[in-house]
Amino acid sequence: MSTKTAPKRAHSTGSVSPLDSFFKISERGSTIAQEVRGGLVTFFAMAYILVVNPLILSSAIGEGSSITPAGIAAGTALVAGIVTILMGVVANFPLALAAGMGLNAVVAFTLVLGAGLTYQEAMGLIVWEGILITILVLTGFREAVFRAVPRQLKTAISVGIGLFIAFVGLVNAGIIRPSQGAPVELGVHGSLAGWPALVFVFGLLLTIVLYVRKVPGAILIGLLSSTALAVFIQFFVHLEAKSPENPTGWGQTVPEVGQLVAIPSFDSLGQVDLFGAVTKIGPVAVILLVFSLLLADFFDTMGTMVAVGGEAHLLDKEGNPPRSKQILLIDSLAAVAGGLGGVSSNTSYIESSAGVGEGARTGLASVVTGVLFLLSTFLAPVVELVPTEAASTALVFVGFLMMMQVTEIEWDKPEIAIPAFLTLAFMPFSYSITVGIGIGFITYTVIRAAKGEARHVHPLMWLTSLLFVFYFLLGPIQALLAG
Repeated sequence: MSTKTAPKRAHSTGSVSPLDSFFKISERGSTIAQEVRGGLVTFFAMAYILVVNPLILSSAIGEGSSITPAGIAAGTALVAGIVTILMGVVANFPLALAAGMGLNAVVAFTLVLGAGLTYQEAMGLIVWEGILITILVLTGFREAVFRAVPRQLKTAISVGIGLFIAFVGLVNAGIIRPSQGAPVELGVHGSLAGWPALVFVFGLLLTIVLYVRKVPGAILIGLLSSTALAVFIQFFVHLEAKSPENPTGWGQTVPEVGQLVAIPSFDSLGQVDLFGAVTKIGPVAVILLVFSLLLADFFDTMGTMVAVGGEAHLLDKEGNPPRSKQILLIDSLAAVAGGLGGVSSNTSYIESSAGVGEGARTGLASVVTGVLFLLSTFLAPVVELVPTEAASTALVFVGFLMMMQVTEIEWDKPEIAIPAFLTLAFMPFSYSITVGIGIGFITYTVIRAAKGEARHVHPLMWLTSLLFVFYFLLGPIQALLAG
């Protein structure tokens, strides 16, 4: 939704409740019911991490380890619940956090399988990255960088993230897949085949119909209805998970009703070695690895908070959300908590925009999402009922809502239009929010310098652009140092 239109203020008919007053619900044009509904939608849009994070991290568990995939799942829910509630209470912002996708893959495939670290040593690097980024927040540097970014470039980041999450939703649902003859293709050999594809199409079309009919809760109704359809289909056809031999199977979760409650095991908590990596691979390699983690975490959150704030109409005239420092501080501490919890760095989730699209405007929605994460430590089987194909309908539709901000970019000004376009293009095409932001920063700085306007570029934009150049050349630099 465009950030040009301010939200309507709720008309007070009497005294405001303490809950309303604390979270400024009426002041932001929302209601308690809206916040609860938004928190529910955000949770279901993010619930896949409870399944995916253990799948990714379990590949990094060594033989004979006491850590189990079930323990990682419980730890993922516990840490996500705590830090998301903190985000709601401290920052009063509708932003949820959990183990970061991409960052968990770095832990498993770069730090453990690539660099030869143990699971505990890799988590140690995550803790150091979180401590370092927290220091940057407390000194004001992280917020200063955020405020140095031009408003329209922030808008481009928000729109680019909309395209990114829509693409993520389509890929996760199996609607867009890798192809032998092209980078990607529609479904299976150009066709939408299989029951899971029907579940996605049904959920998305239902959401669209309800939205244009102005039915409250359109996204949540579409998500839950498509989940119910998936459970109904699975009851009769008993589909397996998707695999090369079974391309029309379910994605990351199979919607099969079974045990509804399970006692959690938190065997990943405290599985961290803070100094083992330095001894094993040396301080230079550790610094480079921590820097790459930090840069990805630093700018992913910046883009996410702008996108969520823009969708919720919470940005000021410079494109900054309220309580920026508190938002960044909780996000930074979440990285430390994820490392100490043995579940990888926790970070802000763009899926929060699904809840914002459903009406969330305050931290109460985050509290609802966080409580659901805590409950899911016991109710993991219920969470696993929501198939990826159903959850992805919310992501794709929110991508449309965020795309509406594209009209705020001045496309007749090359110094804005070109960096904005490249930001929009690189986020989905590189499958990375960080890469899109980096390309946009570097291009903006180069164009302004080429026009003789270098002095008008904020010094922190110059600094971050140079850091991104280093980031994009990190592979060759590591190879050079190794040689």
